Amino acid sequence: MPKTVAAFGEVMMRLQVPGFSLLSQSDTLQVSYSGTGVNVASALARFGHTGYLVTTLPANAIGDAAVANLCKLGLLPAHIRRAGAYMGMYVLENGFGPRPSRVTYTNRLESSFNTAPEGAYDFAAARECDAVHFCGITLAMNDTVRRHALSFARTVKEAGGLVVFDCNYRPSLWGEDGYAKAKPWYTEMLGLADIVMMNEKDALYILGMTSRRETRQEQLEELIPQVADTYGITVIAGTHRKVNPDNTHSLQGYLYKHSAFAYSDRLTFPVHDRIGAGDAFASGIIHGELEGYPPGTAVRFAAAAAMLAHTIPGDTPLSPESAILRAMTEGSGDVER
Repeated sequence: MPKTVAAFGEVMMRLQVPGFSLLSQSDTLQVSYSGTGVNVASALARFGHTGYLVTTLPANAIGDAAVANLCKLGLLPAHIRRAGAYMGMYVLENGFGPRPSRVTYTNRLESSFNTAPEGAYDFAAARECDAVHFCGITLAMNDTVRRHALSFARTVKEAGGLVVFDCNYRPSLWGEDGYAKAKPWYTEMLGLADIVMMNEKDALYILGMTSRRETRQEQLEELIPQVADTYGITVIAGTHRKVNPDNTHSLQGYLYKHSAFAYSDRLTFPVHDRIGAGDAFASGIIHGELEGYPPGTAVRFAAAAAMLAHTIPGDTPLSPESAILRAMTEGSGDVER
């Protein structure tokens, strides 16, 4: 049965250099609007749920354009606040071969979302959602935004909804001594969360846990159950990725629930656009939980969603549920006619 899902987070303007050129070579940029919350909530709307974004957009033509694009993605604008004049932006230069893709942020700290004052949101109006998604990238912004996120999460929890938290730690956003700065905010959010996206590196570096195990798999299977028990988390999920010498990527998803791990197959595929693939995986896990999928089915669905997201330009996952289910069973094939 379709559910109502919201996401709390910043909308960003993505300015992409066409092809594989550097910004210094190009006189054209392709504009789109995205963000972790946008990506997750719109993917869930594509799966048939009702999707909202709780955010602040500038009260000008840029904000108008963002709202129009969000509506095209299937998001309802009822909880979008309009104030201020600026939107965070980033420029994407596509990598090729040994040269990695590069993201350059601009105007982010002054954005309407990141300057929204205390008390700006009526979280009670959005509390009836079945699930609300939060992201570590949002927590990295400033103390006011962090307090907004925690206040909203508590409101959702009190109303009986699911709190979803994607750790999504970005060292460049937290700055010097970032792990120490992040830990108290992360631990508070983990204490409220029902579904968490994280891996063993988050446990080691953000939470300060220790392990004598050598491989990532061994560390994962030692630490994730401890995190779930410590914070009372129902589901913890994530991916392990490998970049291969031929520039393909290999990805395996995992899901920990009921004291057991479930794994997807290891999927190997070429990459067209990597940004937003983690959000596609998260949306697959959330959808699986909302629909009552068995853990093995949920993690396979999420991994297939992430794989398909790598094949589509832009941040936002656009594959419908039917295409993901087909990818789980049939793989790639000939032209659909």
